[in-house]
Amino acid sequence: MEADFAVVAQGIRKRFGAIEALRGLDLSIRVGEIYGLLGPNGSGKTTIIRCVAGLLRPEAGTLSVLGGTPRAAVNSGRVGYMTQAPALYADLSVEENLAFFAALENVPNASQRIEESLRAVDLLDRRRSVVSTLSGGMRTRVSLAATFLNHPSLLLLDEPTVGVDPVLRHQSWARFRRLAAAGITILVSSHVMDEASRCDRLGLIRDGVVLAEGSANELVSRAGTRDLESAFLSLAEAR
Repeated sequence: MEADFAVVAQGIRKRFGAIEALRGLDLSIRVGEIYGLLGPNGSGKTTIIRCVAGLLRPEAGTLSVLGGTPRAAVNSGRVGYMTQAPALYADLSVEENLAFFAALENVPNASQRIEESLRAVDLLDRRRSVVSTLSGGMRTRVSLAATFLNHPSLLLLDEPTVGVDPVLRHQSWARFRRLAAAGITILVSSHVMDEASRCDRLGLIRDGVVLAEGSANELVSRAGTRDLESAFLSLAEAR
């Protein structure tokens, strides 16, 4: 039943000039799961995430987000979107950045929500630090905190652990797992194979199409290979 899915995409196509970024892409993401889009740079991961976020309109296909259109889901405040590059104001403090985003999104009880978000990413003690003084990993955590402000039902995380150290990556995934356990659906993109096993299910994406969906173990078994990277290459060849 569609009610069991947070995102359902069927036959999605999106073109940028001569480049067809999405070529009839299909995927389905269940409510409360961590779904990983795994594929190389340029495979269409960011494009489909931006479609789900209501920032791009597909030229063909149907896309349901939280039971309605992407724009309606975003306007209801039920979708949090973290882009690849931190979208922060470097000359403002951590707290001032979050206050700005809270005002922009009409977040109720903003002060309380800001404190909750900072606590969730372990940055409460850095709330008055100017963003330009923070490490790259801390800026990533501030960006993540901004996505929590509206208590979203769906989190879109576009390569959230790129450039962060192994300790922070481990902490981030522990955080994602806690959010999923609380019923929040997470769509995360990555091109790092060793992160894939942390997802409940994966969509292997290449050249704008999802080659296969399933858990890491299911995909390896389906391809008849020893590891996920080999499975990806095998399924891409078969396609």
